[in-house]
Amino acid sequence: MKWLAAALLVVLVLLQYRLWMSDSGVRALPPLEASVAAQRAENDQLEQRNRRLAAEVHDLKNGMTALEERARSELGMIGPNETFYQVVPPASSDNQTQTASR
Repeated sequence: MKWLAAALLVVLVLLQYRLWMSDSGVRALPPLEASVAAQRAENDQLEQRNRRLAAEVHDLKNGMTALEERARSELGMIGPNETFYQVVPPASSDNQTQTASR
């Protein structure tokens, strides 16, 4: 009976040592928690981006306003009965000096 109790005590000590002291025990918990928190934050950002993209797709499929806005900003298109004005910034003195010296 003493041998059985001693063997069980040795097993208990070894398991406790493995739990508290090994690299796969309690020591591994803080880095794992940090990586889980970082992954959750990244997932939240990706979910927000997906929601914005889904809303944009819905607008593009159902409404002409979003389609016109996209065409104006990305393709430079103008609508009927509209006048296009292009504002050209004045040339800086550096550009004028380089142009004059050529």
